Amino acid sequence: MIKRFIKLIPFNIVLVFIFLIFLESDAVPSLGAPPNRVIGKCSEKERNALLEFKAGFVDFSGHVSTWRAQDDCCSWSGVECNNQTGHVIKLDLQHFQLRLEGEVSPSLLNLSHLTYLDLSHNSFDGTIPKFIGSLTELRYLDLSWNFFRGTVPSELGNLRNLRYLKLASSGSVKNLDWLSHFSFLQHLDISFTPFSEPNNWVDMIIRLPKLSYLGLNHCNLSAVTLPYSSLVNSSSSIASLDISDNNLTSLAYNWLLPLTSNRLRHLYLSSNRLEWFPKYFGSLCSLTFLDIKLNHVNTSFPDFLTNLSGCAASSLEELDIYLSRFTGSVSSEIQKFVSLKKLELSDNQLDGSISKKMWELPKLQYLSASSNSFRGIIPKEFGKSKLRYINLSKNSLAGILSEVHMQNLSDLEHLDLSFNSLSFELSSHWVPPFQLNHIDLSSCKLGPRFPKWIQTQKNLTHLDIANCGISDTVSPGLWDVWPSRPRYFNLSFNNISGELPDLTSKFGLYSAIDLSSNNFHGHIPKFPSSLVSLNLSRNKFYGGISFLCQIVDGLLSFLDLSRNSLSGQIPDCLSHFRELIILNLEHNNLSGTIPTSVQSLVQVEVMYLCHNNFSGELPLLLKNCTKLTLLCLGSNKFSGNVPAWIGENLSELYALSLRSNNFVGPIPSQLCWLENLQILDLSINKLNGTIPSCLNNLTAMVQETPSSEQALHYYLPAYTSIGLDERQVSDYSNYVDYAMIEWQGNEREFKSINLGLLKIIDLSSNNLVGAIPDELTGIYKLLALNLSRNALHGKIPRKIGELKSLQVLDLSGNGLSGRIPSSMSSLTLISSLDVSDNKLSGRIPSSTQLQSFEPSSYSGNAGLCGPPISQNCPGDAIQEVPNGISEDEDAKEETDGSLRLLYIGGGIGFGTGFWIAFGALLLNRHGRYVFFRFHDHMMDWVSIRAMLIFMKFQRTAHT
Repeated sequence: MIKRFIKLIPFNIVLVFIFLIFLESDAVPSLGAPPNRVIGKCSEKERNALLEFKAGFVDFSGHVSTWRAQDDCCSWSGVECNNQTGHVIKLDLQHFQLRLEGEVSPSLLNLSHLTYLDLSHNSFDGTIPKFIGSLTELRYLDLSWNFFRGTVPSELGNLRNLRYLKLASSGSVKNLDWLSHFSFLQHLDISFTPFSEPNNWVDMIIRLPKLSYLGLNHCNLSAVTLPYSSLVNSSSSIASLDISDNNLTSLAYNWLLPLTSNRLRHLYLSSNRLEWFPKYFGSLCSLTFLDIKLNHVNTSFPDFLTNLSGCAASSLEELDIYLSRFTGSVSSEIQKFVSLKKLELSDNQLDGSISKKMWELPKLQYLSASSNSFRGIIPKEFGKSKLRYINLSKNSLAGILSEVHMQNLSDLEHLDLSFNSLSFELSSHWVPPFQLNHIDLSSCKLGPRFPKWIQTQKNLTHLDIANCGISDTVSPGLWDVWPSRPRYFNLSFNNISGELPDLTSKFGLYSAIDLSSNNFHGHIPKFPSSLVSLNLSRNKFYGGISFLCQIVDGLLSFLDLSRNSLSGQIPDCLSHFRELIILNLEHNNLSGTIPTSVQSLVQVEVMYLCHNNFSGELPLLLKNCTKLTLLCLGSNKFSGNVPAWIGENLSELYALSLRSNNFVGPIPSQLCWLENLQILDLSINKLNGTIPSCLNNLTAMVQETPSSEQALHYYLPAYTSIGLDERQVSDYSNYVDYAMIEWQGNEREFKSINLGLLKIIDLSSNNLVGAIPDELTGIYKLLALNLSRNALHGKIPRKIGELKSLQVLDLSGNGLSGRIPSSMSSLTLISSLDVSDNKLSGRIPSSTQLQSFEPSSYSGNAGLCGPPISQNCPGDAIQEVPNGISEDEDAKEETDGSLRLLYIGGGIGFGTGFWIAFGALLLNRHGRYVFFRFHDHMMDWVSIRAMLIFMKFQRTAHT
């Protein structure tokens, strides 16, 4: 043993010597430290560099509050150091909510060992610093989603060790020549960074030997890309390519080809203007994901499948053609796509029946084909699939679904067959093989009883069975069967009755509940405090609404309790509803004044309080609701003056109804400031004074193009908060305004686009005096004007015929006098006219419209004459002709018109000639002699001609 140890002494000495050498280096963990060296802590130089960098920005989140000079910077948030050397190697400030005004501090240059730098998703200003190109150890750089401006600096090309580079939304790109040095780059994302001029970027990209991901989403490629690349044969290493949202046409395939190879797995082409798809897509044998949604396709879906059915058909796992205008049917070609797991076909123009082959795809788990024109029945093969997600909503499918269709869908989690003509015939004892978390069967036939199989679904988070023909009384126990506590719950438009129990713990966070248009009765119970939407309208609820004070989380954005029998006051707890956008309490028996906490409704856009018993003056604090676009306070007992602050503060209003209240005083001129106003209803009040002449400043009533955008409101704060897909939430996350308008003597409901078309002024049934302002005739696009039952006097504006869009005009019950202006015959679209009970006189102007109204439209005006009323105008000659036909009124009116023109022309001519001749004769004696001689001859000639013309007119009138 000793001999063996002696033999190994030289070898052991060598090992010790090598160990001491490594000990002095950074290659192995240190067992000790040389003098004046602190291991594991950052150097003073790097700490000061970070502090100087920090001093340049504002920290809104407090993430960098740990950056204190007395602490080791390796312990700071977002900072990571090398465990052996203490050098800062990683700075990750992603989503730190930092705001920097000006340029990034060059102190970062002192972090010379930095390999990872992420400043993304902050508010850095200025330009991308050129000095970053000097941090040559960087392998990871993310500067995306800041406010950098200018051109991406070419100095970034010095970062030859980069593996990951992300510059999304970072100014603009002039060229990509600086990419030529990135031999190690694997991930490049410059999305939302537009290219400013044509360049050879395709060639530069292809020369990156290890590039796996390329993101060029929203880069303005259609404007800068050359139609052909110099490279046609590709050895590209790209596995994932995103060129979506670039307004590309099918010419892009010329340069897209070199970027694709058999290594390509994911291809994103969405949101472009592609019209067709090349056959070489079918040769991409590794392609697993193809996204071509939101394009302008001009080809059929069967042809597309044929082009794609090469080797790509066997590898493709996900295909998305959402909203791309595809036509045709789903052909049997689909059976070649044996690896398909997800198929998105929604919102196209596909028709025919849904191929049985589609249900037989062995790996298909997700199928969405909503909003097409599929018809026919759902085959029994439906129940043999392995689908987890099915959406066939908004088609023309019909027929009956039985237990056979559902028997093997054990993996199903999401079922949406809404808005078809399907009927479910399932045994009341049937227990489904699946547990769904999403059910949408609205407008299918499930009734008349509440489906018991739905009550077996313990994982439900979304239930929509609106308008399903259910006529049943539900027991209080119904609300206890879903331990998952649904977050969207819609039973509306059925005939369900019963009282509601306390629902505080029955629904999940951020829940949206719609029980409208049923027969629920009793007091409204308590609901979860985190409610985002509640619709209980059109039921038989009664009692107060104090339950609102229990909804305290401040998330409620939609509240509709209209058309019930609710009473009492609005509780003064509206301060909880700072996110409320829609408030509808109309058609109840609510009373009292509007509480002062209404000032907290700073997000409210729609407020219906009409048809109640509210009283008192409108609270001044209501002016804080500056986002209001529709305010309906009609049919209450409000009093006082119409507030001037409505026009001063509620500038977004397009509809204002104060109809049928007790308002007094003049109409404030500040209402003329409401440039967006299209519907103004102040009728049936006690207003006095004159009509403001400034109403022609309501510019929305003059606009040529109708708008319906203001009648649409999105009321869920965030679709992600209730677990919904963005494409599906559009069905119920918006609210469309409606308004009850008196139209042609009847109250009608206008909604959606029709409401956007309306341009109405109704000031009827008040005590307004004075004349109708001529300025009203400048509201060219006005559709309805009602000034009836006031005390107006004077004449109807002469230019009223310029309101050529007018369909309804009611001036009845005033003291208007004079003639009906002849310009009124230009109102060719008018369908309702009432000028009765005034002091009008003269002949009713002739036009197809004006003579088509009933005589009652003109009654109560003793001086009016001519058709359609029976009273004849003075001078009208009525004689019997041999065949019993009365005189031709049009010919007589033409004769009268000719005489009037003769008289007018003669008078004007006489006046002009008289003063010319008289002035000349005063100055010229010889001229006077010649004139009077000429005068004698002309008088003889005129007398003879006048007699002949008069005799001719008499003959015309009698023939």
